[in-house]
Amino acid sequence: MNIEEFRDYCLSKKYVTECFPFDEVTLVFKVANKMFALSGLEHQPATVNLKCDPERAIKLREKYSAIIEGFHMNKKLWNTITIEGDLPQKLLIELIDHSYELVVKGMPKKTQKELGFI
Repeated sequence: MNIEEFRDYCLSKKYVTECFPFDEVTLVFKVANKMFALSGLEHQPATVNLKCDPERAIKLREKYSAIIEGFHMNKKLWNTITIEGDLPQKLLIELIDHSYELVVKGMPKKTQKELGFI
């Protein structure tokens, strides 16, 4: 998956917006104004940061060399993933979905209900 495909997939999800809140090279994806993915566009090969369940994050880092502790993020909750490489695309899509779902589940129930998630 390249960065354009990653962007398209993130934007296809419900209530997702993109922005550059930090600088002109750090692309951030938010669901209902809560960050679930970001990418430093200057990195080659392309990498993204995705939120992850802490126990699963450790297992993924042990199994895949393309997944490391979140760069400039809470290392317990975020992974940095090299998306251009040998990581299966199916897994990458699952990890994007997982990050999105974690953020949605962390929203107040009222917000989830208003947005139609529950």
